[in-house]
Amino acid sequence: MSQNPGRLAQELTANDRFVVIDEIQRLPLLLNEVHRLIESQGIRFLLTGSSARKLRTGGMNLLGGRARTKYLHPLTRRELGRSFDLHKAIERGLLPSIYFSDDPRADLEAYAGSYLQQEIIAEGLTRNVPAFSRFLKVAALCNGTIVNFTNIASDAQVPRTTVYEYFDILKDTLVLHELPAWRRSVKRKPLASSKYYFFDVGIAGQLQGRQVRPGTPEFGGAFETYMMHELRSYCDYLSGEPLSYWKSTTGFEVDFILGDHTAIEVKAKDNVAPQDLKSLRALKEEGALKHFVCVCLEARARKVEGIHVLPYEEFLEGIWNGEFN
Repeated sequence: MSQNPGRLAQELTANDRFVVIDEIQRLPLLLNEVHRLIESQGIRFLLTGSSARKLRTGGMNLLGGRARTKYLHPLTRRELGRSFDLHKAIERGLLPSIYFSDDPRADLEAYAGSYLQQEIIAEGLTRNVPAFSRFLKVAALCNGTIVNFTNIASDAQVPRTTVYEYFDILKDTLVLHELPAWRRSVKRKPLASSKYYFFDVGIAGQLQGRQVRPGTPEFGGAFETYMMHELRSYCDYLSGEPLSYWKSTTGFEVDFILGDHTAIEVKAKDNVAPQDLKSLRALKEEGALKHFVCVCLEARARKVEGIHVLPYEEFLEGIWNGEFN
């Protein structure tokens, strides 16, 4: 298809009723012609891209009221079916080409080391490649945490204002997901700061430069990032509900709050102890949520003081089947 917006209509025949345009952000002027063809000929379009930042900041036609926004994520356990393996997913991530790769380590290195940075550069979002590269690695080490922007600026050797800009770039290019704080607790004052997760557990691990082995703190963090991916996919594909986390000023913290009904704590353990449930018990005292779940690696489901301790497979089947509403 021609990249000349004025020739788009000429190239469409009478039988063309559905048109796919990839990387639409590379030629934003095309959106005016898309708009005209939707209105005049009723043609449907599927527009894909990895960033809407240039479109928004450039004042382009965003097809207000004529377009729905959908997000595509790396593969989920349900999509992979019998091909899913938790340790493989955590080690490689769930990008299809890497999960099924014959050389996943080399592919991860290529994706995290060059592709991500080249994508950002190609979009014209930053020209200081060394600074962005340093920032990317520091940001990966803060994956799944409340971010201290001052510390990141110091470690990455860039101004604090640049760190804010870089975080916005990663969010707009869908590399980073922001997890806002759930603030409805009354008995215990909640924090308001967001947490941030990389979109894929394998990419996060590669940028961190860590080898993730079962039983280590790194494995626990990776398992939490994987569950974030599954929950984010579920919310975007099916439920449409918000996803957040809760942390009190006194130190209680629950990893995820699904909608306004389910609290989810993630533990990469095959033997969950009573101490592991203290934050869920504290949140349960608020009386604001319906379900309280500890997702773990135990072999069988059980219930402790009204809290469901569930194997992660059983939990994921449950949410996709609508058992936590």
